[in-house]
Amino acid sequence: MPENLVLLPGLLNDADLWSRQIAGLSDLVDRIDVPDLTRHETLAGLAEAVLAEAPERFALAGLSMGGYVALEVFRRAPERVERLALLDTSARPDSDEQRRRRTGLIQLADMGRFKGVTPRLLPMLVHPDRLDDPAVTGPIFEMAARVGRDGFIRQQKAILSRGDSRDLLPAIDRPTLVVCGRQDQLTPLHLSEEIAAGIRGARLEVVEGCGHLPALEHPDATTGLMRQWLET
Repeated sequence: MPENLVLLPGLLNDADLWSRQIAGLSDLVDRIDVPDLTRHETLAGLAEAVLAEAPERFALAGLSMGGYVALEVFRRAPERVERLALLDTSARPDSDEQRRRRTGLIQLADMGRFKGVTPRLLPMLVHPDRLDDPAVTGPIFEMAARVGRDGFIRQQKAILSRGDSRDLLPAIDRPTLVVCGRQDQLTPLHLSEEIAAGIRGARLEVVEGCGHLPALEHPDATTGLMRQWLET
């Protein structure tokens, strides 16, 4: 069992994304770190910052953008990663349409029109059953406000800088958990299926009645899956 765990949040998320997992996994590991993923404009810069601050060896989990960073961390220092969990993420680069959308959002934010996560965007993030649940929606709004405009712009630029990680998947030879919400609209299930198929021995788990943020939407189920991953 690993002694250290590094948890990587997604776009417009911070450590609060993982609060329930931190509480539910702290008895299994000596140390849990949640790096700040708002300080660099490239995926390479984020990965190097994670490696600079992390223990020598660690288990690594990332959700969405955090998954992009986790794959880059493994690419750069596979010997330091003892096991890997990838939640609601993709190994593919952005499509042309996704790139255009991100670039447009950066331009709007540069013009002072950053709105974080609005009620209009929530249906893209969480399952319809959780739209009126303040335990889910409250942290989403609060995290986006803390990340703020400048952090959002840096995160979007970092995501735009990422390459194709599908070539890396066959080289991942650590115990790997892949998790996806059944109703994830941002990184649909087929992208997690692709990751799991590319990593020998990877375990794919689908969280039912869940959108893009299982760590918030179904924290107990997510923590349970991660406990099994750490204990195996």
